[in-house]
Amino acid sequence: MKFHTARNLTVAALLSIAHSMTNAQSVEDVVLNVYKEPTCGCCNGWIDHMNDNGYSTTSHHPVDIQKLKDEFGLKNEWRSCHTAVHKDGYYFEGHIPEKFIAQFLASPPQGAMGLAVPGMPIGGPGMEMGNRFTPYDILLINKDGSHSIFASIKNASEQQ
Repeated sequence: MKFHTARNLTVAALLSIAHSMTNAQSVEDVVLNVYKEPTCGCCNGWIDHMNDNGYSTTSHHPVDIQKLKDEFGLKNEWRSCHTAVHKDGYYFEGHIPEKFIAQFLASPPQGAMGLAVPGMPIGGPGMEMGNRFTPYDILLINKDGSHSIFASIKNASEQQ
């Protein structure tokens, strides 16, 4: 009986490890190329946020980041300080919390180009300033040039 119980615990432990490895692997497969200014600290803070959550990022420092955003088709009203491009071609503009990028990537809406947090709202990932927080919207940006609200963040705890 002891052998049977120990065996069941071993099987349960192996299944648990396999499940966690499967989840980690799916996140680790997410590759983001991040385009930013070389000295931008808040961009580095957002990159740290993504890396801390298991994403793989590579930073790039284009000569003219605004021209690059033009080439990507990102309207001025959607822009922030950095642009991340997913390996599948989706754009993530600005200080978007990781959990919303994960939600988007789990089931990208038809016709979607990506997500954006315009500007640089205080309290977002990479924009932390003590207990200060400015509510903000995460926009769903579409290939046809339209956008809608993907999520409204009213307080810092909603980013977790």
